[in-house]
Amino acid sequence: MPRILIPSDATIKAVRSGDGRRRLSDGDGLYLLLQVNGGAHGWRLDYTFEGRRKTISLGTYPSTTLAIARRKADAARQKVEEGLDPSGERKAQRVVQAKAREADERVKQGLPALDSFEAVGREWFEVKRSGWAKGYADKVIARLVSDVFPYLGSAPVASITPVQLLEVLRRVEARGVIETAHRVLETCGQVFRYAVATGRTTANPARDFKDALRRPEPKHFPAITDPKRFGELLRACDGYAATPVVRAALKLAPMLLLRPGELRRAEWAEIDLDAALWTVPSLRMKGQLQAKLHGAPHLVPLPRRAVAVLRELRLLTGGGTMVFRGERHHDWPMCDATIIAALRAMGFPADEVTGHGFRATARTMPH
Repeated sequence: MPRILIPSDATIKAVRSGDGRRRLSDGDGLYLLLQVNGGAHGWRLDYTFEGRRKTISLGTYPSTTLAIARRKADAARQKVEEGLDPSGERKAQRVVQAKAREADERVKQGLPALDSFEAVGREWFEVKRSGWAKGYADKVIARLVSDVFPYLGSAPVASITPVQLLEVLRRVEARGVIETAHRVLETCGQVFRYAVATGRTTANPARDFKDALRRPEPKHFPAITDPKRFGELLRACDGYAATPVVRAALKLAPMLLLRPGELRRAEWAEIDLDAALWTVPSLRMKGQLQAKLHGAPHLVPLPRRAVAVLRELRLLTGGGTMVFRGERHHDWPMCDATIIAALRAMGFPADEVTGHGFRATARTMPH
């Protein structure tokens, strides 16, 4: 089709409202749609790409003059000859511009940059947290916020190298918390795997750190393993001058061998003294959230001595919910530091025994 069919801008200026024509053609796919934008005229270019007919806008007259429209059309035709789609390029540019605007808006709102380690890390956390217990989720995000985000948070997740990650882990190691460094590495590895799965990066820099970190030394709760010394502890618990609630807890702890939190949160509805059985709900046991929500309860057989202690305690606290009620707030369990304070008051130091130590004693003391 011939080109340059519109004589000049004067031809366009001569168009008046009510003109019956829909367009002015300049040839080879370029034309001016008349009165399309509130009376203004719009330039369009039709072209064929990979067998499909397409149209792009080249601006509005008079801001885009006839000469400018022709230059734009020539540039678009050249792209088509080179195997490029002008419409596809425009869409890609709009996506880039939209991302840039979103990034600017996030910065204004104080949010992490798109595809930064912090942005991806927080996104991963929101995906995973519903499957975790709240306490565990709080620890995971706290480690990221304290130990990783200040150093790697603003970096694009795809740009982070193993060396950069190792520097972060060395900072944690330098505090002497080797186990925490391994936990940070594990969390970072999960964030990077999520980034790979969601197309934000192609590599996981945390993958090859097996021998890069110091090995944590196993730590156990202090516990008495000498039978004679343990006998002294039991006699001290039996004769300790404290409130009946604390005395009962001290007597039951070495008999039932539950974790301190499981013991002190006991409720009377869970205990069947006639059957000598305590049914601890799975939600209060240590474990994964799904096991807590849907797992079987933990059944604790009660020896005769434990039943006797609980029968006596029920006379005092049986009218409420909590077996080991708090001193000030009877609808709350006693404080988690109560047992520890009692052990210290009886003369047993922190490096010798803790509330968890009864379980360790039962596990390790010769029988």
